[in-house]
Amino acid sequence: MTNEKINILYVDDEVNNLVAFKATFRLKYHVFTAISGEEAIKLMGSNDVHIIITDQRMPGMTGVEFLEQILEKYPDPMRILLTGFADLNAVIEAVNKGKIFHYLSKPWNEEELDTTIQRAFAVYLKRKEEKEKTDKLAVSNDQLEFLLRQKLLS
Repeated sequence: MTNEKINILYVDDEVNNLVAFKATFRLKYHVFTAISGEEAIKLMGSNDVHIIITDQRMPGMTGVEFLEQILEKYPDPMRILLTGFADLNAVIEAVNKGKIFHYLSKPWNEEELDTTIQRAFAVYLKRKEEKEKTDKLAVSNDQLEFLLRQKLLS
């Protein structure tokens, strides 16, 4: 893996959870916190986020609604949904609409969450690498096509 510090956005409407998450993971990761989906969207506009961890049950905008809303503009970050409720419909909705990587129940277990973050970042890096290769291949393909046209015209 890379030495790059993982940028995590943790979204939760409970201040105590934001403080606990930051205190637990701030030395290992670069942690951004937001108290609402709206605040999280603003943070995403000015920060490169690799992993989003969001609570499901929040006033104004649920975690799934937040993830769904940012999907088109920010498709790359890996998504992890947390909820304190055994809400199967929320999980199904998150998988289908919010494109989540993993679902965890609250209160979160530090070791399980850390392992999930590491797995999510490995997938993030793999996808990023594949996208870069695809982009390079497209450029090479365009160049070859151009050369072929030049050859056919001469």
